[in-house]
Amino acid sequence: MTEAVKQPALVIPQLIVGLGNPESKYDQTRHNIGFAALETLSRSWRISLAENRKFQGEYGEGMAPGGGKIRLLKPLTYMNRSGQSIQAVTSWYKLPPESVLVIYDDMDLPLGKTRLRLSGSAGGHNGMKSAIAHLSTQNFPRLRIGIGKPKGTANNDDSDTISHVLGRFSAAENQQMSLVLQFVVECIELSLKQGVEKAMNVCNSRTINNSES
Repeated sequence: MTEAVKQPALVIPQLIVGLGNPESKYDQTRHNIGFAALETLSRSWRISLAENRKFQGEYGEGMAPGGGKIRLLKPLTYMNRSGQSIQAVTSWYKLPPESVLVIYDDMDLPLGKTRLRLSGSAGGHNGMKSAIAHLSTQNFPRLRIGIGKPKGTANNDDSDTISHVLGRFSAAENQQMSLVLQFVVECIELSLKQGVEKAMNVCNSRTINNSES
């Protein structure tokens, strides 16, 4: 008899984390697009978020489309200590790292692009460095949202990079990002129903432009 080929287990997120910085001065900045994505999920799924001191963040749980239980987290530790908050939730609920999906900004992706991956390095992102350190692995899914590079600046100019990342989107960019965030909801709902790997095919192939209705 021939052995059946073993299918890899589906990776279905149980905890979705959006990265950002607390404080009103960081609201709506490019670096906080992870927070914006989590708030969009919270509204779409009618899962309210409330500050949870034990988890060092805003936390909520409820039923996701598809019927499974889902947990949402916005770490309030500042970006470079995001992992503390994530680890507090995974330790409390005994969640494996591969069940954690982290959403964050990526300057190397243009506006309108998203990238869903099952694992990978931090790529210089301080929030992800902290998440990897506290989960003790790179093997957890992540969704990167493109925020583009600063226009017309020399590479490796840190001051331009910082002002770009901590700056706000223009009115036209805000319209585009609103469409991107709706697409992020679609991608994550697909991840919950069919697994992250299936959702990657959809999430990584489209560019969201303002012309889309």
